[in-house]
Amino acid sequence: MKNYKLKINGNDYNVDINEVEGQEIKLSVNGEAYTVTVDQEIKQQRKPVVRPAAAPAAQVAPAAGGNVQKANAPAAGAKVTTPLPGTILDVFVNVGDAVKAGQTVVLLEAMKMENNIEADTEGTVKEVRVRKGDSVLEGDILVVIG
Repeated sequence: MKNYKLKINGNDYNVDINEVEGQEIKLSVNGEAYTVTVDQEIKQQRKPVVRPAAAPAAQVAPAAGGNVQKANAPAAGAKVTTPLPGTILDVFVNVGDAVKAGQTVVLLEAMKMENNIEADTEGTVKEVRVRKGDSVLEGDILVVIG
């Protein structure tokens, strides 16, 4: 559950977001329950992903079709997530861009500080899920690299 204290036209509101499912949000405003429907599906808050240090490349036995994959190859795209809630100040990559591990892909303002969010892996940008000005929660996916 997330709690927000809002001031709208000089009036204070205490908003508790209880549940987000698709386009429907169950929340309470100053203790009164509401169900709100939004235009687009809300991204669920996700826990940050802890990635282990890169291990040496290892071969996996061929599958029935004879394909061989490296064990440390990104599975369906490596996801760059935000470590803190904040606001996107800038996005430095577009879909199709080649990125290297350690390259800054997004600039995030969190707790009044600018934070460079870097790619964890080398590859091609498959998705950019945020835009300048977006608010993000801890663990939200910013960029997918394949």
